[in-house]
Amino acid sequence: MIVCAGRIEQFDFAQPVGIGMVEAAVTLTQLCEKEKPENILFVGTAGSYGRHGIFDIVASHTAANIEQSLLEGKAYSPIGEALGGITCEGAEEIFPEVSRETNDAVIVNSSNYITTNRALWDAYTSRGIVLENMEFFGVVQAAKQYGIPAAGLFIVTNYCDENAHRDFLKHHSEAMSKLTQYVGRYFNA
Repeated sequence: MIVCAGRIEQFDFAQPVGIGMVEAAVTLTQLCEKEKPENILFVGTAGSYGRHGIFDIVASHTAANIEQSLLEGKAYSPIGEALGGITCEGAEEIFPEVSRETNDAVIVNSSNYITTNRALWDAYTSRGIVLENMEFFGVVQAAKQYGIPAAGLFIVTNYCDENAHRDFLKHHSEAMSKLTQYVGRYFNA
C-alpha cells in the first residue's frame, strides 16, 4: 500500500492519511484494519538538516519524534523509542531497489512543528537524524502496531532554516512531479 499526507501533497497512486503524526496514525490504523496491507510505503516531501540537497530522493525505514525543546534542554520525554527512532521489522526488505539507490540509513524526525533554526542541525544529525517530515513517525508507529513493514520515500523541498516555508512553497510543485516520476519508475504507479 502506498500512502501520502494528502491535501497539497496528494498523488493519484497513493491513499492520503492526513497531515501530521496524529492524523497519519489514526487514518493509517483505520486503513490497516480495513485493507490489511502486506507493507506500507509513505511518499512525501521532507526538510533537510544539511546532509541532503534540494530534490534529493531519500528512502528511510526509521522515524523519530524529537521536539526542538528537548534539544534546547527545555523538555524531557519518558517515551524512549520516540527518541531513539522506531523501525518496523522487515522494513529494509520492502523496497530493496529503492534502498540500494538511496541512503537507507536515514532517520526521519517528525514533529508538529517545522524546524526553522539552522543552529539545531548538529543536534539532529549527531543523533543520525537527517530529514524532517511531519507524518512519518505516525505512519511507522501505526504500521508497527500491526506488524506491517513500513518505509518512506522522501524528496527534499527545503532546508530546515529560516527560509523553510518559503523554499517548501517554491520547490513543492517540481518536487511532486519528480517524486511521481520516481515512484512510477519503480512501482508502476
